[in-house]
Amino acid sequence: MLREDKYNKNKEGTIFDIQRFSINDGPGIRTIVFLKGCPLKCKWCSNPESQSKDIQITFNKSSCINCGKCIDVCPQGAISLDGNNKIDRDKCDNCGLCVDNCYSNALVKIGRKIKVEELLQELKKDSVHFRRSGGGVTLSGGELLGQADFVAEILKGCKSMGWHTTLETTAFAKKEAVEKVIPLADLVLLDIKHTNNDIHINHIGVGNKIILENAKHISMISKELIIRVPVIPHFNCDNESINAIASFVKTLENVIRVDLLAYHNLGSSKYQNLEMKYEMDSDIAIPTDNIMNEFKEVFESFDMKCVIEG
Repeated sequence: MLREDKYNKNKEGTIFDIQRFSINDGPGIRTIVFLKGCPLKCKWCSNPESQSKDIQITFNKSSCINCGKCIDVCPQGAISLDGNNKIDRDKCDNCGLCVDNCYSNALVKIGRKIKVEELLQELKKDSVHFRRSGGGVTLSGGELLGQADFVAEILKGCKSMGWHTTLETTAFAKKEAVEKVIPLADLVLLDIKHTNNDIHINHIGVGNKIILENAKHISMISKELIIRVPVIPHFNCDNESINAIASFVKTLENVIRVDLLAYHNLGSSKYQNLEMKYEMDSDIAIPTDNIMNEFKEVFESFDMKCVIEG
């Protein structure tokens, strides 16, 4: 076990949420820390607030009581009640004065700066659940490798507490970040979304060459690895795509299983609050149980354990 002075307590990073009592992102009962910033722009992203690395202000029009207090306190003149209740994102500097003075909580600040020691003190509140359930801390995003120095110190701090650690990553990062962070974690959950570079660019905004290269490296330096495959209609929800992913995953080391995650649109309402466009068609159907079981059998045909996550 590391001594507590073996990590940088004052290293600072940006997070946007802490979610407790999770049972789907690593063993046991877990607390998930969501880090801000992601280079991928998946059309189906359920956490659009994770994409920007900056602190943001989100506005829920249905909660607004039109009191006008936000307009009075905004030093940038970035808010108007013209019927659309829009924030001028070019003027807004995310100072948060409007949030502090919003009586109805229609305005919410997404993201905050936090030091490693402050975060660890917050996580200590859940340590009894970690100990009793065999759980621990999961770091997610966004893409946590974009804050590699911060994440490395969190992991060292967690290890000093004796907590199990899990990372959720897209693997779209510099190799230096991968090497700094991955060996410090007990378990890595790695997304593989598609093996075709052109399709990857069209739906995600970046190519997959870096991801696939890093996936191979991560499989060699991680302690345990779970591959996660989101099953998305009109993207990879077909036998050709799933077979290609299975064939690639078969080349990796230390993979203990593959998780299939069916598409859902539960995060679509967040886009309007951030004045972002949700790119998925509203009539896209969730993959059926039969389809998901068929894809599960594909991975099993490659002699890999595969489970369908809820």
